[in-house]
Amino acid sequence: MKTLPALAGGLAVAVTYLSGLAFAIDLTVSKTGGNASSPLLYGIMFEDINNSGDGGIHGQLLKNNGFQGNNPGLTAYAAVGNVTLSQDTSNPLSSAITSSLKVSVPPGTTGYVGFANTGYAGVPVVATTYANYFWMKGKYSGTINLRLVGTSSGIVYASHNITVHSTDSQFTYYDTSFTSSASPDGNNEWQLLFDGSQVAGSSLNFGLVQLFPPTYHSRYNGLRNDVASFLEEIKPSFLRFPGGNNLEGASPADRWKWNATIGPVVDRPGRQGDWGYPNTDALGLDEYLYWCEDMGMEPVLAVWSGLSLGGGIVSGSALDPYVDDIMNELEYLLGDMSTAGGRLRAQNGRTEPWPIKHVEVGNEDNLSSGCGTYASRFTQIYNAIHAAYPDITVIASTTDASCLPSSILEGVITDIHHYLNPDQFVALFNEWDNWPRTHPIFVGEYASTHNSDGSQTYWTRMRGSCGEAVYMIGMERNSDIVKMASYAPLLEHFNLAEWSPDLFGLDSSPDSITGSTSYYVQKMFSTNRGSTILPVTSDAGFGPVYWVASVSGSTYYVKLANYGSASETVTINIDGTKSGTLEMLSGAEMGSNYPHNVTITPQTSSVSGSGSFTVTMPAWAVAVLAVS
Repeated sequence: MKTLPALAGGLAVAVTYLSGLAFAIDLTVSKTGGNASSPLLYGIMFEDINNSGDGGIHGQLLKNNGFQGNNPGLTAYAAVGNVTLSQDTSNPLSSAITSSLKVSVPPGTTGYVGFANTGYAGVPVVATTYANYFWMKGKYSGTINLRLVGTSSGIVYASHNITVHSTDSQFTYYDTSFTSSASPDGNNEWQLLFDGSQVAGSSLNFGLVQLFPPTYHSRYNGLRNDVASFLEEIKPSFLRFPGGNNLEGASPADRWKWNATIGPVVDRPGRQGDWGYPNTDALGLDEYLYWCEDMGMEPVLAVWSGLSLGGGIVSGSALDPYVDDIMNELEYLLGDMSTAGGRLRAQNGRTEPWPIKHVEVGNEDNLSSGCGTYASRFTQIYNAIHAAYPDITVIASTTDASCLPSSILEGVITDIHHYLNPDQFVALFNEWDNWPRTHPIFVGEYASTHNSDGSQTYWTRMRGSCGEAVYMIGMERNSDIVKMASYAPLLEHFNLAEWSPDLFGLDSSPDSITGSTSYYVQKMFSTNRGSTILPVTSDAGFGPVYWVASVSGSTYYVKLANYGSASETVTINIDGTKSGTLEMLSGAEMGSNYPHNVTITPQTSSVSGSGSFTVTMPAWAVAVLAVS
């Protein structure tokens, strides 16, 4: 038995760990006292990993459409009919998109020929309306046939004709839309066909082919509506972007550059991302911020701080140009129309400034040999931001005191990341109980990535999700100083993943969006929030059952996690409450949700009582009682 001190934040609760025992637990929630809870507590972190941007949440479905990144070749392209395809650098589409697809047609060709794009391990084909854009160069007047076709089956799900008048002097832009029937699987491709007899012995060039299903909030160049809507169910309060490691680059020149991700997509060069595949940057700075606006999230903008993944640190006076770049980015986001940045933002379609209130300096600067110089680099960037924008909250990318200035600067939040096994998360339940209340925290990344026996987790399992829930209860109890927390990574394309587990995933087949058990824990905790964390008295210590209580208006919330192999009974007393709901997520210790096979989801039931409610917590369960 181990007894820990009471919370520094004012919740007088004895913390006792007992293992191997099962007994009834009686909790009484006080209706007074407690700590204010951060309104931003539960949010999301995003970087393009696992093709979570291109091929994931971003709506554009065709791969390698701008020949970006290192040596893309003809990835995802295939000839249709007797033609030859090549990447043509002598016919760039723009100064940013420096290649186009050349389709060479042999003499004597008849019939319709062209090319296919197989997308990101297939093209999702559902019964909906698609928007289709492409650029074309070469002498051709007549019909272009656009199709969605089963790659193996040959079944045509959509066929749409448009008339074009193309010349060999310049690229011409075409946009259209068409409806499709649904494919039963993801083994599909998009095709563009033309009358081969008109081009026989010659060639045509095509650039930046784009295919969009309906987008979230009907945004041009927007997010996939089905993916974003599934994420919206969590009701996240903030978005941390654009990384993560994908901010840093293999070298300073390879870092994520904000000004290369704005304006028309045809003017965005893309880059070789940090996770082994190209980023088109069609999901760029403004798209991230429209995502925040449409989902009601606070933007948390990460800026490059001199650390690259390939080694080498930029610091001192050599960092000055990069600090200037940060200030230019903030002027673009926050400047009025009298500034060059504000005018450029308006030129790109946004007249009003973006509501940037949080900026994180770097990513994991305690790693990759960044610690020794981070204090000076952080101070240099902080001073520049704070002088121009004193109301912005600046976030340090580590909580390691040895990497930070000896005296934390005014208002700074520090970021900590935890990738642990379930037992380790439970051991950190009280991590923030006695943390100084003047030192706010951002848990910017956390996930149970290993089983308690040390083996790697690929799909999240109930034991891991329960361990995360215990840690989240500890964070929520201390959410006067734990200002924000976000599970990571957010999303994976199942067939194109570098890192697992992830919060949810998808592939190119219909109805493939799959929430992990951790997704449902995040959803339960985020959608049931109080503004004040309330004291709780109990006749038992924490373990294997953990709890936190809160209130918002007249609704009281009690979150519970049973990190144990036996059922537990918990009686919750809240004076004056009469009825509400109980949401329960439970499953086998190693139970998981798999692609196309979701078996563990929260179950909601109605409850009633005269201020007292008894909850049976199965083994490895997470629950939320919400009563008024």
